[in-house]
Amino acid sequence: MARGVTRMSGLFLRTLREDPADAEVVSHKLLARAGYVRRVAPGIYSWLPLGMKVLARIETVIREEMDAIGGQEVHFPALLPKEPYEATGRWTEYGDALFRLKDRKKADYLLGPTHEEMFTLMVKGETSSYRDFPVTLYQVQTKYRDEERPRAGILRGREFTMKDSYSFDLSDEGLQASYDAHREAYLRIFARLGLDVQIVSAMSGAMGGSASEEFLAPCEAGEDTYVRAPATGYAANVEAVTTPAPPEQSITDKPEAVVYDTPDTPTIDTLVAHVNGLGLGREFTAADTLKNVMVKTRLPGTSEWTLLGVGVPGDREVDMKRLEAAVSPAEVALLEDADFAANPYLTKGYIGPVGLAKNGVRYLVDPRVVTGTAWVTGADEHGRHVVDLVAGRDFTPDGTIEAAEVREGDPSPDGGGPLVAARGIEMGHIFQLGRKYAEALGLSVQGADGKPTTITMGSYGVGVTRAVAAIAEQHADSKGLVWPAEVAPYAVHLVIAGKDPAQAEAAGAIADGLAAEGLEVLLDDRKASPGVKFADAELLGMPTTLTVGRGLANGVVEVTDRASGVRREVPVDDVVAELTGRA
Repeated sequence: MARGVTRMSGLFLRTLREDPADAEVVSHKLLARAGYVRRVAPGIYSWLPLGMKVLARIETVIREEMDAIGGQEVHFPALLPKEPYEATGRWTEYGDALFRLKDRKKADYLLGPTHEEMFTLMVKGETSSYRDFPVTLYQVQTKYRDEERPRAGILRGREFTMKDSYSFDLSDEGLQASYDAHREAYLRIFARLGLDVQIVSAMSGAMGGSASEEFLAPCEAGEDTYVRAPATGYAANVEAVTTPAPPEQSITDKPEAVVYDTPDTPTIDTLVAHVNGLGLGREFTAADTLKNVMVKTRLPGTSEWTLLGVGVPGDREVDMKRLEAAVSPAEVALLEDADFAANPYLTKGYIGPVGLAKNGVRYLVDPRVVTGTAWVTGADEHGRHVVDLVAGRDFTPDGTIEAAEVREGDPSPDGGGPLVAARGIEMGHIFQLGRKYAEALGLSVQGADGKPTTITMGSYGVGVTRAVAAIAEQHADSKGLVWPAEVAPYAVHLVIAGKDPAQAEAAGAIADGLAAEGLEVLLDDRKASPGVKFADAELLGMPTTLTVGRGLANGVVEVTDRASGVRREVPVDDVVAELTGRA
């Protein structure tokens, strides 16, 4: 058998007829059933031969496109010392997401979640002059993050493979050029992988820096919610959406704020119903109420929590992901019973802006809470609310915060009409880091003018293992996986449908002919029923299935396109030429 042909009788593969009990999404179910991956522990997976071939093909595409923009590949260890991450503050910023460990000498180490610090130190150690720049380095490396809730198979794991690259430039203009080059390279990568992606504005989070964009693969299994305005092309991760503030109103024409007894109103709905029963001559809705959510924040490296009040219109919930992004790098948590007990002026369920101000608690509000708007909100007394509490007259917030949920139909920040919501898998993220890491780790060189120049950096990531899952999510059908040609483990799945030795002989000759022309072939020579073989061919998802069966007696074989399901008969003497484009 020629090189490039793999016999299934010798392939290390076991397919499953049932979905794994813990599988939640299509990619997890099919990749496990088809024998590409196997679960070892929550969020940790082994890769079997077919899975390794897909990974290798994805990595090849990424390396080719990175090399095309001048990237040079390096490789760092996964086990890293504490000190560089302590210098940038991320030893504490990452919190519980970091895998920390000690060696036998009790020195602190971590399993790398990302490698900005190490790239910065490498460049610092190997460069000394402006003539050494610009430079772009990249690696394909395993990363580790202690996800609290690993889910969806390899989509959100605790061990995963990423391509991360870093640009080092002498100026902001140079950084912009590097950023743009990566952006275009990413579009080519995802096009070659067969992935539909949406570029959205994003938050930088623990990475730091300014400009930041995500490449999301639209998919219901995605962990990210994003919104877009079809009319203008605006698109953003919900954490990055800014709320258009309504015009300010007059404070002189508003009724006086009045406190009312509002017993048994534990929810916004019960509060609205009660207020509408007071006979005030107008109809109130949940949007007229001001919900005050109490949280506590803590800066990295500190032990002290600080109270924070967050005011949002009562018809909306606080989105914790948006809140976390808004207060980053601080940690945030909802108040617990012990916190309320320690601060008795916080009347649970009846907290209002006035009481928070009297007690010196920082109070941030949704951008919709502008001067002149009147609200129904807590009166800081049990069983009592105040009606017509006016912003700018009766209370003054300390600022605004983007913490309320973003909903489909909300106005687009760019004026592009109502927003449309969707979910996506984060496939890539690009950041203009600026000088945060260079300043923290002392990366500067002598410039052309003889003066020290601090290097400015960009960071660019692509999820390699999650690309396997994202492709599966976007291309699978009810029968199994459907791999695009560029990433498929094999170009052709050749099935021997019967027991006739002539079929086996013909299949072997076809496989050798295809391999000689550069196509990799998976030859199903197992002693299994045709039904099992065809089911496995559909499950494994190679782009083309070639069946040598009863038609061989008439000089033809059957060629099936996996994606479309279209079948056609091809003369056995022509099939190699046709599949290799020589026909």
